[in-house]
Amino acid sequence: MGTVVQLKNQINDSYFQLKDSVDDKLILTEEKIKSKLTSEIRLVQEMTNYHIETGGKRLRALLTLGTAKLCGYSKGSRDVNLAACVELIHSATLMHDDVIDEGVVRRGKKTLNKIWNNQSSVLIGDYLLSRCFEMMVDDGNIEVLKLLSSTSSKIAQGEVMQLQHKGEVDMLEETYLKIISAKTAELFAAATKVGAIISNVDSKEKDALEFYGRNLGLTFQIADDTLDYNSELKLFGKKIGQDFFEGKITLPIILLFQELDSLEKEILIEIFAKKIRLKDEFDKVISLIKKYKIIDQCYQKAQHYINLASNSLTVFKDSKQKEILKNLTSFSLTRNF
Repeated sequence: MGTVVQLKNQINDSYFQLKDSVDDKLILTEEKIKSKLTSEIRLVQEMTNYHIETGGKRLRALLTLGTAKLCGYSKGSRDVNLAACVELIHSATLMHDDVIDEGVVRRGKKTLNKIWNNQSSVLIGDYLLSRCFEMMVDDGNIEVLKLLSSTSSKIAQGEVMQLQHKGEVDMLEETYLKIISAKTAELFAAATKVGAIISNVDSKEKDALEFYGRNLGLTFQIADDTLDYNSELKLFGKKIGQDFFEGKITLPIILLFQELDSLEKEILIEIFAKKIRLKDEFDKVISLIKKYKIIDQCYQKAQHYINLASNSLTVFKDSKQKEILKNLTSFSLTRNF
């Protein structure tokens, strides 16, 4: 655990360094997203405007811009167009997620489905995806089109897989990893590989960045799932316990179940079998998580993927951009937003 503690004690501003390194391109990406979501239909415009105003880290867009810069892409606007495309795929999946999970808060604000309704939110998510495919076609690169369309398909399959295993506290860790690989890591991998594709680098560099993105995505999702049970941290825009109350089985619960005695296992099974879970039940689960030091175990798992992501960048020459992307791997464990 020493390395994790050290990482958490570092002032890790790699996210902001990445943002600063491509700031001019990010501004253009935001403008591209706004222009692509313009509609003559009043409700579409209202909902997309609200979505844009809720902001977000734009991490996937930043990864496309950052990896393109790492690979030497400088002329043209393909990086901006595809960064916007990747971000819109992410946004569409969030809208669909909120409907499936009956979410009410995201990024500290009410979700689209809470303000309007589920039907409108699903259709707006579909609208965003249709815009994405227009942008892929406009780019004109068959490799990009194949990659991003395949990624969209895998994300949807990951959502279905998660639904299949809802409330299953004895879920295998392998199954959990398959779910988050499809739901989260695939888009991270696509975002980083796209930056390499448009830069016309060798397959070695493409593969390295795809591997980097996938392991960064796994790190990010494990950390995100862990934060949901880490009562020691106060996060901006994230309600602690959200996954618990939605009945999602994530790594903290999977690892906890493996540690529990038979009576405690029965209690946990009973809690997640309910349609509605209560605050005192959440407090009970938190106390068990503390008892068995599950948060530390989760961070140890994340550290494995941090190392894989970081090591994959060795194929690139040393540079400021490489250093930023390497440091970004520990951002997930130290962030508070």
